[in-house]
Amino acid sequence: MELKKIGKKPIKIMGFPINKAQIIGMIMALIIVIIDVIFFRGTNLFYFVGGIAFIIGGFPFFLYLIFENNSLREKETMFLEFSRNLVENVRSGTPISKSILNIRKKDFGALNPHINKLANQISLGIPIQIAFETFGRDLNSQTISRAITIISESEKAGGNIETILESVVKSVSQIEKLRKERRSAIYNLVVQGYIIFFIFIIIILIMEFKILPIATGLTDSLGGVSGNEVVGEIGGALGGGGQIATPEELTRPFLWFIVVQGFFTGLVIGKLSEGKIRPGLKHSFILVVVAILINTGSKVFIKGALSVG
Repeated sequence: MELKKIGKKPIKIMGFPINKAQIIGMIMALIIVIIDVIFFRGTNLFYFVGGIAFIIGGFPFFLYLIFENNSLREKETMFLEFSRNLVENVRSGTPISKSILNIRKKDFGALNPHINKLANQISLGIPIQIAFETFGRDLNSQTISRAITIISESEKAGGNIETILESVVKSVSQIEKLRKERRSAIYNLVVQGYIIFFIFIIIILIMEFKILPIATGLTDSLGGVSGNEVVGEIGGALGGGGQIATPEELTRPFLWFIVVQGFFTGLVIGKLSEGKIRPGLKHSFILVVVAILINTGSKVFIKGALSVG
């Protein structure tokens, strides 16, 4: 995903590099929000259209997270292949700097631009330690950074670089193996997280469309007091203002309940599956979108169908 840059640094919002697609998405979302406020405020469509605006504005960032995660995985996989090729060259007696120049023309996928930059720096006479530091910093991967640091320090100390490179390859290979095993083991927990969230949404919908309507229909059993007034008095007591609230006002916070639940459930899923919170943002986006569409869509379509019926 090409990034919009000013000079050498990309524009960032909350850590996200901004490109044209993301800017267009935010502008379209803003236009939809303005239209929503002008034409649909106070109606059931208000939150539904607002949810559509959120999806349009957030979808480019969602795609960026997916591309970033996939690119990082590919780079870490290709770094393992790069390290193996480097070991083979060093075994033949070639210095590590010359070995990097020898293997730069091989295809390492997403790692190619970084390897070319590393080779160019070495060919220009930049010390290999500095070139390696830049290489590790550009890749922004803890696994690769640790491996690069070990290789760089070993080259600087003048140790048996061949043995050290082989150890680094084994270490990186073991880390990748453990990550795959972790993702496989955590998969069931991820699925359970999604299932629990959907059950939570179903409970909220049952409360909204079954429990509260029953409460508002208790006129006879309450000695002539309107169920709406009873439910409203409960809402007033909870709000502390003593004002009568309608069932629609009581169900309005339900949307925020499931949005907050979806956001933090996504973060937990990301932390469990990837070991980081940032990858969980894509799960948060999915769950929040589902929550908004189901909750607001049910108010628009189900209540609309009931009123027509």
